[in-house]
Amino acid sequence: MAVVLTTSPAFARAGDIADRAAAAGHTILRVIEDGPEMQAALGQAEYLVAGLPRIDGAVMDAAPNLKAVLKHGVGVDSIDIPAASARGIVVTSCPGANALSVAELAIGAVFALSRSLLWNHDSVASGRFERQRGREVTGATLGILGLGQIGGRVARMALGVGMNVVGYDPDETAAAEALAMGVELLDPDEVIARADTLSLHVTGVEANRDLIGAADIARMKPGAFLVNYARGLVVDEDALAAALVSGHLAGAAVDAFRAEPPDPASALMQAPNVLFSPHTGADTHGAVVRTGEMVLADIAEIETGAIPARALNGTELAR
Repeated sequence: MAVVLTTSPAFARAGDIADRAAAAGHTILRVIEDGPEMQAALGQAEYLVAGLPRIDGAVMDAAPNLKAVLKHGVGVDSIDIPAASARGIVVTSCPGANALSVAELAIGAVFALSRSLLWNHDSVASGRFERQRGREVTGATLGILGLGQIGGRVARMALGVGMNVVGYDPDETAAAEALAMGVELLDPDEVIARADTLSLHVTGVEANRDLIGAADIARMKPGAFLVNYARGLVVDEDALAAALVSGHLAGAAVDAFRAEPPDPASALMQAPNVLFSPHTGADTHGAVVRTGEMVLADIAEIETGAIPARALNGTELAR
């Protein structure tokens, strides 16, 4: 029996997660915006199910009863894990729970960009009924930076429809698994240069800030596409916008932004041939149910006094 505060609007909104939480005796407090209501909820919270808002030491200090911060998803760049460890607070995530959802969306973007679906939709909706010729996906080269849970699935799907796939991942296990399925492993610069479509599936750590900057975009093939369903900080948005305006890149798909929601007046939002989505890569019924199940399982384990296997700071807390 615990008070569970969620800053994720999706937690316990699909399947029977809310019923299962209630059956376990948990009370769910749902507060998305910072303010007096959030501060009152933090004062009661024993578990914090984290969405996109940042969870730092100050947030944790406002929750004196807090036992764990449980990411309702995978990316934990918004959680100060050292601060949590210093306070004896467990931090968990849900690895793999939303990988299929993000991978499917990324592959969908490859098809949408290759077949000029944005342009052709607007042509019909505006009454022009003109065609813009597309490209076949089969035989094209997909470059993937990040071959983990999501990137690996993207690679498998792309190979399944006859694409050539080149990729890079610094993790030896992920790279070996990709190689075994037929991905050609290259260094990042070669992946960028070879790709007809470059798909990003790296983590949002600070070391990946501007991973794709102006110089990298300049090395991409003229007329290539860029797909960013990773984190906003990994792409220089102004450089991407400039490449789209100049025509060096033929299009892009963007699900994650430097600021969310993005400024409608920003260069990227004004650029042509961009397929936007509101950080919705992981937002499918199946993914929301799976992440909810993992969160509830970790809460149940922590309630017994154990540290879950999914704890990201388990080693530090066990010392």
